[in-house]
Amino acid sequence: MATTTTLPPVTPQMRRNQRVGFICLAVVASMVGVAYAAVPLYQMFCEATGYGGTTQNASSNPKGVIARSMTVRFDSNVDSGLNWTIVPSKPITDDIGKVDTVNFVATNNSDHAVTGQAIFNVSPERAGYYFNKIECFCFTEQTLQPGETVQMPIVFFVDPDLAQNAELDTLKELTLSYTFYPVKKGS
Repeated sequence: MATTTTLPPVTPQMRRNQRVGFICLAVVASMVGVAYAAVPLYQMFCEATGYGGTTQNASSNPKGVIARSMTVRFDSNVDSGLNWTIVPSKPITDDIGKVDTVNFVATNNSDHAVTGQAIFNVSPERAGYYFNKIECFCFTEQTLQPGETVQMPIVFFVDPDLAQNAELDTLKELTLSYTFYPVKKGS
């Protein structure tokens, strides 16, 4: 003779516990999703707002040139793990909106090929939104052979809309700064 087992009846407390369990599972899954999306979302936020001195990317300057000069200074820093010498361009003063090209000069001082990469920022930070790069070596891995010297161009313009920002009325110069790091194999 076969025995049958009967399950206890589902109580309201059991239903509440299941509901709480599903809610907790959904919250954890949402948090994991937000964690994966945080970096690209933060990058989009910075690009859209210029937060942290983040510059804009452009293919040209469709807004023209205005009769207000701006001095752009250039700075370079090299991580101690990268045996390179970087010479930034000399400062330039030009009308806002004019497309300019400058070169940073990099030399590999080591006896072997080295790959490096640069990150950048603009100061003052609030001006980053108006700094537009048409061509830039930043975020691109650069491999220099022993003793090799290369020119790394930047083509850019300062957006004429800067003149409409009352907070930046007195701004006469900004600085584009690059920090160079070695690229580790497998990273």
